[in-house]
Amino acid sequence: MNTIFGPVNSRRFGSSLGIDLSPAAKQCNFDCLYCELAPAATVSTQTDVVEVSKIIDELKTHLHNKIDVITITANGEPTLYPHLSELIDEINKIKGETQTLILTNSATLVDENVFNTLLKLDQVKLSLDAVSNDVFKKIDRPHNNVEIDNVVQKVIEFSKIYKGNLFIEILFVYELNDTKEEIQKLNDVLLNIHASRIDLGTIDRPPAYPVMGISYKELHSIALMFDNSLPIHIASRVHAEPNNSSYTEDEILNTLDKRPLTQDDIHLLFDEESKKRLEILIKESKIVKKVLCNLEFLIPHANVKRKRQKQPKNLTF
Repeated sequence: MNTIFGPVNSRRFGSSLGIDLSPAAKQCNFDCLYCELAPAATVSTQTDVVEVSKIIDELKTHLHNKIDVITITANGEPTLYPHLSELIDEINKIKGETQTLILTNSATLVDENVFNTLLKLDQVKLSLDAVSNDVFKKIDRPHNNVEIDNVVQKVIEFSKIYKGNLFIEILFVYELNDTKEEIQKLNDVLLNIHASRIDLGTIDRPPAYPVMGISYKELHSIALMFDNSLPIHIASRVHAEPNNSSYTEDEILNTLDKRPLTQDDIHLLFDEESKKRLEILIKESKIVKKVLCNLEFLIPHANVKRKRQKQPKNLTF
């Protein structure tokens, strides 16, 4: 089977050419409730392995200078691929200006070889759906050797030494990890993670199990619960019904001070008069546009030079 797919246009990452490291079957250390793939028993290693040379040969025939990012993924967990370090070395020899990205569930960061291998990538996206052990096991249904406390510690450690763009993704499932208690626990952990962006999402494809996502409005409410120093972005537009609320100029400035928004967010949240007030504030330079990892956010001008104050907490895991 082919390992290369795309390119696809990703709003978050640009033109993406994908590499599927498990094209023949699902091989994963999680069996997530929300997975778009059919349920399958979890594994700790890959048994159906594609040769590095085959992947590189296919990549060479599809790679061109209009590709923004080579995305390493899998029908399952890509870091279970046993030759990942060698593969990344070979990709780096031919990628030119194209960035490399991996989409991983974070669990294998506890493996020193995987940890060091991911340091060689330009971009890394780590999933972190929950930090409470019971919630984590309900949602992600991990292999029996995965402990969330150990994973969280390694995510924090990785974030402090990694030199590329680090993305954290949290996928919310209705009545599982969308509680105030779990959001507060996630917030406390995220304050210790040096992330370029934190993407909040929900179920937008038919899930493996009978669970539901949450609405855009609920995602926006959750976003406001996180510390405003965190680079939160609402990545999902599923069930995104326009709210079209009225905002005064002061309310617009206050809202963007608490949580920078994209134009897509503005379209869903603001009524037409509020959008006009926003445009006036932009023309007056009271609100400016800031590009963060391919996405354009609107922020108050006063916040341009404001840097996140990192205050690591003494977390107990």
